[in-house]
Amino acid sequence: MAYKHTNSKGVTYYLNSKDVTLRGGKTQTIYYFSKDERPEAVDAVPAGMQVNENPRNGFLTVSRKK
Repeated sequence: MAYKHTNSKGVTYYLNSKDVTLRGGKTQTIYYFSKDERPEAVDAVPAGMQVNENPRNGFLTVSRKK
């Protein structure tokens, strides 16, 4: 089951991940939210990461815990 988060505006988003290759050839995993459930969906927020919400527009991001 995909991890889902409902923002302050009441919209539900699903957490997804994707492996991308950077210009130098290094592979990095990126995390992003979508309104629909996709095959790239993640079951939980990765260890050491947290979900943040922009209070102005309700946009969700994933960042490292401080």
